[in-house]
Amino acid sequence: MYKILVSSVIVVLVFIFTTSFFQKYDLPKSIERGQELYTLNCMNCHMMNGNGTQDVYPPLDKSDYLKKPIKTLISIVLEGQSDEVFVNGIKYNGEMPAQNYLTDEQIADVLNYVRNSWSNKNPIAVIPSHVKALRK
Repeated sequence: MYKILVSSVIVVLVFIFTTSFFQKYDLPKSIERGQELYTLNCMNCHMMNGNGTQDVYPPLDKSDYLKKPIKTLISIVLEGQSDEVFVNGIKYNGEMPAQNYLTDEQIADVLNYVRNSWSNKNPIAVIPSHVKALRK
């Protein structure tokens, strides 16, 4: 009887442990939250339609830049960017200030929104733990 009880407890603990680490991230909810954050923090430069401002702020819609590794995109949001960048073969010199006042979840949400809006579709979610790992 004792062996059955111990075995049952172990099975339950293993189930709880494994399911708590492998929960599916809700990308559609993240994108929804990210839309509001984009409007508040990004739209002034990158515009509502994601087309950016010619020669100053690069487009996010159809942007080859968004195909960079997730770590790179997170670092840009956290640290800002002042160097010239090439997006879709065009040089841009506008400065992007650091957005490190946003929480890990907010940064993940706004990146998920941008990577899945307009003509962009990227099913690989940016999750808050990715941001937390890069935050200094």
